[in-house]
Amino acid sequence: MTDAESKGRCRRHVFVTGLVQNVWFRATTAKHAVQAGADGWVRNLPDGRVEAVFEGSSEAVRKAVDFCSRGPELARVDRIEVIEENPENLEGFKIR
Repeated sequence: MTDAESKGRCRRHVFVTGLVQNVWFRATTAKHAVQAGADGWVRNLPDGRVEAVFEGSSEAVRKAVDFCSRGPELARVDRIEVIEENPENLEGFKIR
């Protein structure tokens, strides 16, 4: 167990497939992550997916990942891949 995990932080690396670009996915993901209390980042990938990393309490990260599974109103999420990783003690949330 890492030092960050022992302090109750977890990290999830997320890849979202579907109609997820040009539908305000990054902006609304950032908004929901901040509201949930998660740190991390979100970005568009050249292949049309959205990639995000969330760190924080298990509850904050769960809420952020749950949002990605449905996305904003105009999005269509076909698939979400969630990878558990060791926390890196990110601070704040950024749109890349």
